[in-house]
Amino acid sequence: MEIRVLRYFIAVANEENISAASKQLHLSQPTLSRQLKDLEMELGATLFERGNRKITLTDEGKYLFKKAKEIVELVDKTEASFKEPKELISGEIHIGGGETEAMNFIAKASKELLENYPSIRFDLYSGNADDITSRLDSGLLDFGIVIEPTDKQKYDYIKLPATDVWGVLMRKDSPLAYKQFIQPIDLINKPLLISRQTAVSNEFTGWFGANIEDLNIVATYNLLYNAARMVEENIGYALCLDKLINTSGDSKLCFKPLNPKLEANLNIIWKKHQVFSNAANKFLAQLRNNIKIYNS
Repeated sequence: MEIRVLRYFIAVANEENISAASKQLHLSQPTLSRQLKDLEMELGATLFERGNRKITLTDEGKYLFKKAKEIVELVDKTEASFKEPKELISGEIHIGGGETEAMNFIAKASKELLENYPSIRFDLYSGNADDITSRLDSGLLDFGIVIEPTDKQKYDYIKLPATDVWGVLMRKDSPLAYKQFIQPIDLINKPLLISRQTAVSNEFTGWFGANIEDLNIVATYNLLYNAARMVEENIGYALCLDKLINTSGDSKLCFKPLNPKLEANLNIIWKKHQVFSNAANKFLAQLRNNIKIYNS
């Protein structure tokens, strides 16, 4: 497969129309159609279902679309690194993380780095730990911020000087809102919204003393913002980290910590034997220095 053809495929999948994609790519429609047919023959799979007005992806096409975007993004990232001017520190630093106050520490280090190297640019990706490690493994991220524990066989890491507190997000008129802390028995048979990431499910299985799948889970979420909207509609109680959703003032929501207390320590991780760009090395040095000052 050629990268050029993968770009054609992505454009057609996005436009859902050969004619529109050919205009975007500045190709003739017959040329683009032939390239796609050749790609299907090369892979031995039908990638598109061709209708009168639009074309849609088959299951094989959806799989290739996901992988093609990752491949093209990695190629662009690699080419950009080689094009960095050698006489100055520049280029992109790709960082992924979930919703956590630890990002404030990352933001501070980023700001200080930009003051010395204004040609650097940061590319931020939001996702849960499973998303982050997948993109790290694919080379699409330089660094990831994830909840402990960290797979020390696959990743190098630095423990960040930040701790998040687990609790329950609920409506202020909820039957549990009067409580200072939430205990496992309070949530038995209650409709729950939980993060879908594996590490979190394991933590809550231990806290509940029961398999998380045996609880009344009405929804799972990737990032908390949309789950909070469902809590507002009284769909259920969201197990989440503190200080991610505004619960002050006119907010309909409140947050109650867990008892026994459950905390999350945060690490910044990267692939073992990772070869960093000059910009990424400078960021890591700045972060190490900030942590050293913080801990001194």
